[in-house]
Amino acid sequence: MQRLIWILWPSFVVAGIAEAVFFTLIDPQELYLFGEPVAFSRIATYSIGFFAFWALCAASSTFTCFIQRSSREINRRARRPFARTPGGLPEV
Repeated sequence: MQRLIWILWPSFVVAGIAEAVFFTLIDPQELYLFGEPVAFSRIATYSIGFFAFWALCAASSTFTCFIQRSSREINRRARRPFARTPGGLPEV
């Protein structure tokens, strides 16, 4: 749960900043998608833009959490509750 907060909260803040900067420079009604003008309202374009920025920033934060792990965490194997004997029966 803590890693989820480490990922989502900073990405939310950065997405808000990115959206403010992006839509300060670009008018939502002048955007084109696949050669066609975007037919959404300004509010819908702002919302879609925010969630797109948030997803991109969350992916970046997730990757950062992934590469922050130590080699011990990455190479840790699941421990088995019982050791198996050569015959296949569990040893207690």
